[in-house]
Formats: sequence, C-alpha cells, structure tokens
Amino acid sequence: MGGPEIERLIELLGKLPGLGPRSARRAALGLLRQPQARLLPLASAMQQAARTVRTCALCGNLDSRDPCTICSDPGRDQGLVCVVEGVGDLWALERAGVHRGLYHVLGGTLSPLGGVGPEDLNLAPLLSRLAGGDVREVILALGATVEGATTQHWLSERLAASGATISRVGQGVPMGGALDVLDDGTLAAALMARRAS
Repeated sequence: MGGPEIERLIELLGKLPGLGPRSARRAALGLLRQPQARLLPLASAMQQAARTVRTCALCGNLDSRDPCTICSDPGRDQGLVCVVEGVGDLWALERAGVHRGLYHVLGGTLSPLGGVGPEDLNLAPLLSRLAGGDVREVILALGATVEGATTQHWLSERLAASGATISRVGQGVPMGGALDVLDDGTLAAALMARRAS
C-alpha cells in the first residue's frame, strides 16, 4: 500500500488493545496526514514513557516515580488499601475519584485453567504492608468473574489473619464485568456499597 514503513506502523498499531486491522489503518493514516502535529509528538511521548515509566515497588502502579505519586501522597489514607487486578482498574477508580486510600495491583487473578497460581500474583508487597500493622482495611475490588471471585475468596482467607478488615466491592459491578470499562457512577456505587468478605 505505501511501503514497508507504513505497513510496519499499521502492524504495530494493530497490536494495541481495541485496535483491529481496519482501525490500525485509520489511525496510521491520521498520524501520517499530519506528521508534525501528530506522529512526531506521539513518537517522542512514547520514547520518553519507555525511558521513564516504571512499576511502583509498593503497589504495582505505573508511574515515572517509585514509589508512585499515589503511594507518596501524604494526604491519602494509609490505613485503607484497595486491591485491584490490574493498573487499568486502579486508573478507573482514580478517575471516579471515590477512593482516597492506597492501592495494590495483583497483576492478574487466579486461574487454574490458565495456569495462574498464587505464586504468579504480586502479593509480597501487600503482605509486607499488612505485616507492618498500619493497614486497618483491605478492599478487594476485583471483577465479578469466576477468576475474580476465586481470587477474592483465596485472598479473604489468606489475609484474615492480618487483623485488618477485609471487604469487597458491592452492588454495581455486573457479573462478567471488568472494572476498567465501567462508568464512574457504577464504580462509585460499587465502592461505597462494599461489605465484609
């Protein structure tokens, strides 16, 4: 269509979540029509992100700081930790503006059929936080899927000995739903209606 450079750009864009081959072609065309205004700034931002963004050692968030901006914020409730499956879920809750505590990103959910066990989850930093004795409540904000429910049950049992209250998000999260695609109002209702697990 337009040379190997364009084909490579379309191929790479097509690997992004939510972009199929047609969407990738449209995105590439939009970028190439205005290279100075769109393509070059995007390339620069991507290079800078690749150099500076890292995973927070405390919670698993992505940020250019370690510890991340959320973990470093003295105005946040240090005794309240919201456990989520992925960074997209953390960002969705932050966008909704309903949680003023800290977070912990598991990096997945338990899935025996998918070969994901407890050793594959990011648990050590969470257990360290709980061992410190400063955490009074852990909110399990996992998706309402079979894997999310399995992980929630396993975590509830594992964290019970910590002395912290273990709660989970309540109404508003539909069965089979993922947190990062819900609207802000649904997320707010789910977090406000949490209950003990």
